Amino acid sequence: MKKIFFAFSALAVLLSACTKDFVTVKHNGSEPLEEYFVSEERIHQSLVAAYDALQWLDYFDQYCNALTLTPDVMADDIYAGGSNEGDQPSIVKTHYYTLTSTEQLDRIWTICYSGINRSCIVLEHVDAVPGMAEETKQLYKAEATVLRAFYYNLLWKYWGNVPYYDVNLGAPYFAPQFTADEVYTKCVEHLEEVFAMDVLPMKAAAGQEGRVTAAMAYMLYAEMVMYQNDTERYDEALGYMEDIIASKQYALVPDFASIWLESGEWGAESVWEINYTSEGAARDWGTPLVAGGTVYPMLIGIPGATEASGFSDGWGFGPVAKHAYEMYNDGDQRRDGGIICYNDIFDPIPQDKWRWQGTGYYLLKYVARRNGTHGQIASADMNHCNNVRVYRYAETLLNAAELSVLTGKDGSRYLQEVRQRAGCTDTGTDQAAIIAERRKEFLGEGKRYWDLVRSGLAEQTLKAANHEWRTVDWNPGKKYWPLPQAEVDKDPNLVQNVGY
Repeated sequence: MKKIFFAFSALAVLLSACTKDFVTVKHNGSEPLEEYFVSEERIHQSLVAAYDALQWLDYFDQYCNALTLTPDVMADDIYAGGSNEGDQPSIVKTHYYTLTSTEQLDRIWTICYSGINRSCIVLEHVDAVPGMAEETKQLYKAEATVLRAFYYNLLWKYWGNVPYYDVNLGAPYFAPQFTADEVYTKCVEHLEEVFAMDVLPMKAAAGQEGRVTAAMAYMLYAEMVMYQNDTERYDEALGYMEDIIASKQYALVPDFASIWLESGEWGAESVWEINYTSEGAARDWGTPLVAGGTVYPMLIGIPGATEASGFSDGWGFGPVAKHAYEMYNDGDQRRDGGIICYNDIFDPIPQDKWRWQGTGYYLLKYVARRNGTHGQIASADMNHCNNVRVYRYAETLLNAAELSVLTGKDGSRYLQEVRQRAGCTDTGTDQAAIIAERRKEFLGEGKRYWDLVRSGLAEQTLKAANHEWRTVDWNPGKKYWPLPQAEVDKDPNLVQNVGY
């Protein structure tokens, strides 16, 4: 599928698909913003800019901070990998629970606040744009509000007690530090306001894939409500999952492995993806913020893969644990549809060529393929075309199953639908069984760690004794990362998280 990129202020973001048009906008930096937004075209460009930061969640400012890998290396099925412990050391420290205020993946902080700032610009100026239909204004407000909540969701889960603002700041540019509970409350209340507006489509129109939809916003809401264990909102979150299901606009794809191919992007199962493209992609190491592809497939690529295999010779981050491959029953298509044991299929790669923490098992879902950089015009390593599947319909069903259990209802039909597609023989239907099913369904998709934390299983599951490499146990004090020291140094009112 070909995709459109829109650019604003020399940066770019992918919003939609199916054509090859490029729209470039130049903004005179000396022109005050309140005097700039004088047309619908310009406020649309500002909305596009709010989407921009989504693409940076694989690589930013010399750090690989992949949206899926970062939480997965804190869980139990994906290792850090790479050449050695000094290769992307912040990923290794994340993996070991030894992050410090000065050595961590703090680019996520920068990316999210950039996205928040851009979202707030839309919300601040859209009402004053002359000649713009009220319906369109409301749509843009809804999209910007949901994007802002998505960025805050990441900050909230990683750091908890963070500066919060929903109107852009003036000098000296300090925002009050909210508790994690306060950040959560603000975000879900703003999402509920969007739902009351009822302007978002349940599914994006053809050519607009990548924009915020009602289904995407419902999934974000359920994710936050479930992570917060907000029992008062379980029924509401379940209702939104049932709305997605009842819409019949989404469905499970029969062939699990096909989801992860380029041809599988925006299939029937996709609720929301972050788009990347290789065609015409100009992303490079010196200019990583321009429109293009992603480095993530190369990051987790198979070291020593041969051309004949169809896979690219990659860097070996994020190897899959052997026990993760072995947890599936033989008939479960998610095993070989999501994981590849390279040596069992192709000419074996000698073990002395494996990277640090190598297992021989790799994440087939996103691993670099030989044809994955077709049409790129800069660095092939940076420009793979793999979209990030953020929310899938399988998660809608499993959310509905779990929320049903948590509210005393029978959600087994939702769980069984996922199992039937997979060929899974499990039979349990309680919350623990659903968490275990999520582990199998979403391996390598950045869900497992958050599931362990919210369900209270993290402290027992993530003991060092249960891990091949760790020497430090996870404990509740590890739930939040230390605030970045550079931010604490700038703002004397910021209070460092407990334990750091």
